[in-house]
Amino acid sequence: MRITAGYLATTGVVLVTTALASPLWAANVDANSTIDTVTVYPDGATVTRVISLDLASGDSTLVAKDFPLSLDPSSLRVEGEAGAKLTIGTIDARPPKAAPPVNLPELDKRIEALRDQRADLQGAIDSANARRKFAQHFAEASPAGLGEKGEARPIAEWRAAFAAVAEEIATADSAIRDATRKQRELDRQIAQLEAERSAKPPSKLEVRIDVASAAATKATLRVTYAVRNARWVPLYDARLDTGAKDRKPQLELVRRAEVTQSTGEDWSNVTLGVSTVRISRGGSAPELHSLIAQYPQVPKPMALGTASDLARPAPTVRQRSYEPMSKAAEATELRERADEQQAVAEIGDFQATFRIPGRVSLGAADGAKSLRIASVNVPADLAVRAAPVLDPTAFLEASFKQTDDTTLLPGKVAIYRDGTFVGRGKITASAKEDIVRLGFGADDKVKIERAVLKRNEGSAGLLVTTSKTDERSFKTTIRNGHDFPIRVAIEDQLPVSENEDIVVEMLPSSTQPTANNIRDKRGVLEWSFDAKPGEARDINFAWRIRWPKDKSMVIVPAG
Repeated sequence: MRITAGYLATTGVVLVTTALASPLWAANVDANSTIDTVTVYPDGATVTRVISLDLASGDSTLVAKDFPLSLDPSSLRVEGEAGAKLTIGTIDARPPKAAPPVNLPELDKRIEALRDQRADLQGAIDSANARRKFAQHFAEASPAGLGEKGEARPIAEWRAAFAAVAEEIATADSAIRDATRKQRELDRQIAQLEAERSAKPPSKLEVRIDVASAAATKATLRVTYAVRNARWVPLYDARLDTGAKDRKPQLELVRRAEVTQSTGEDWSNVTLGVSTVRISRGGSAPELHSLIAQYPQVPKPMALGTASDLARPAPTVRQRSYEPMSKAAEATELRERADEQQAVAEIGDFQATFRIPGRVSLGAADGAKSLRIASVNVPADLAVRAAPVLDPTAFLEASFKQTDDTTLLPGKVAIYRDGTFVGRGKITASAKEDIVRLGFGADDKVKIERAVLKRNEGSAGLLVTTSKTDERSFKTTIRNGHDFPIRVAIEDQLPVSENEDIVVEMLPSSTQPTANNIRDKRGVLEWSFDAKPGEARDINFAWRIRWPKDKSMVIVPAG
């Protein structure tokens, strides 16, 4: 913010301890801050808070107690402006002291009264237990059927004695249950009051800023810091219009940013941006050390009582886990689709930042929020691709040239074909001028069949068998059911040998592939051609493997 009449002050000095604290004569001034700007990175965020206040002349220490505990104290930076000369000194980040409750005597008095009530209830329980025990002892020790001289009593007196014992026990049990329930409620109240009495741990960080003003003035300070518990991941919407006789295929690629944060602070009504900079990688490449080739060292004998290294637990390998992010909502196609605002891109040689228009709110517990940051419309080349060795389905594929200056980051993509959601896929990292290929679901009008013509395992040699062989032959038939020509690409696998004793050859009966080792995968072949409307075409593919007769051979997927 520019001010025509005023002073600008900045500082980069940060103190994380109490060393070099503010001067003893500096007055403490309570300050409140509000979050104004947030830039989110793939592995963190930078937050800028604004403090606006009236400053007295002289030295002051601003005390703001609303900063999150998750901030990196070494990243704190302050700049500001005022109507008079303003000097910013040291910055001190510390957790505030846990203050005891103000009404401590009142809390102690209430806790004491509740404990007295609990003791009274315990006395009632003890009395009822004694009463119950006496009734049980009377029932066991007094023979109900005999009088004073051993004569038998009438049945009515028996029953009266039984009823009296049962009534005494029931009355005692009822008193015990009632007092026990009241004790449980008192215990809950006492625990709650004791929790209120204890000093609560701080939930915010206290930031202290030393300033010196030449005169009383209004000042605005901007405090910037980094937090780790935030990130954004790229998402994409790919909307393919397959075209018509009078319209060529067109692809709209919409970039989105899915932002999540658990920093402990709510980002309310902030200016939000996302950046491609990765802040957790550090500033330099890792440093390599020398590799030494030597004979194994003979382990030295260990002294008695020394723990063996073999007894120690193996070191654990820490792996980064990525929680799956929440899925972007599938947009419903309307007759007139509402325009969705998108970000303003700031493209540099080493990074790209997208500024979201307007103001955005994202709470610390709100989950993920998906925001549109950019879109591009490009002409698309259509083709059908299939790998019938695994699946005979023909999949429609659209390819286009990446024309944006900003690299497409890897991410998930929601696929739409002619306005219909057909699934989800992935997009790989692509720089400018790269060719990007995306699949858009099954094309049911292109039929593909793959048949095994021959599978023969035998021996090879003239007079004496010297080797074993495995020979296979396949035929793939492609039929274009469209009323327009379409590009077709069929993929298959030729085994690859990594041993000189195992010889692999493609037989002359094979239709020669148009590309080998596609996507840098050894032995993956491609046959591509333009299929005319209604055309059927065959691709023959045969190969033979030969290896020594005294050995076994298996064909396994590459690791």
